[in-house]
Amino acid sequence: MKLLQKIATYLLALIWILPLFYTFWAAFHSEKYSANFDIFAPLSIQSFYDAWNQAPFLHYLINTFTLVTIILIGQMILCTLAAYAFAKFDFYGKSVAFFLVLMQLMIMPENLILENYKTISYLNLVDTTWGMAIPYIASAFGIFLLRQTFKTIPTELDEAAKMEGCSQLGILFRVYIPLSKSTYLAYALVSVSYHWNNFLWPLIIANSNNVKPLTVGLAIFAAPESGVQWSTISAATLISVAPLLLAFLIFQKQFVNSFLHTGIK
Repeated sequence: MKLLQKIATYLLALIWILPLFYTFWAAFHSEKYSANFDIFAPLSIQSFYDAWNQAPFLHYLINTFTLVTIILIGQMILCTLAAYAFAKFDFYGKSVAFFLVLMQLMIMPENLILENYKTISYLNLVDTTWGMAIPYIASAFGIFLLRQTFKTIPTELDEAAKMEGCSQLGILFRVYIPLSKSTYLAYALVSVSYHWNNFLWPLIIANSNNVKPLTVGLAIFAAPESGVQWSTISAATLISVAPLLLAFLIFQKQFVNSFLHTGIK
């Protein structure tokens, strides 16, 4: 049984890595060899040069970084305060309010696109970074994850902090947040990865290159009228995912440990 599990694990890993392997192959070879796996094929970085000049990638990178930063900061503030309230305070309607938060986990974001667009249009935020960010700042997953972490922190620490003269916000910032660093790191990874790769909502909201993120900017490479150049598309894809891959390689140990401590599967 263990042998079969090991074989299945390696097989699934191979299936997962094959598209990434092809992307690297096509990106570092000319179009002639993009689908011709000749080990003696000469390496080339011309595809990266072509991709970089066909689209304002630096501007897209800045837009994407700005977008995920706004969303992450907003989520950290809102989710921390909401989770702390649900974990440590008793108030009228607490169970109902938390149930409504959990219900949000069952609703796919795509189902809310029309209503979100109406709201963003009413606020005159179409084709803005804030228009892309606002619908995602309230995260039910973040509230639930932090609430569960806060509930595991002993109440004796609250009492000790109160004896030291800490207010409720002081207890939050001096006790709960420092003891939940692994949870915050795990959630930050999930949030940044999701919103870095989010496509449908930014596609609807962003109309100009001034606010387009990388995922929407990549769509120009798949335009039929310009022809499909797999080497160029692969190079553009690597440029887009390079920051995430680099961050994972640098912080791989911390990433794995954070997921193990928080129980994210």
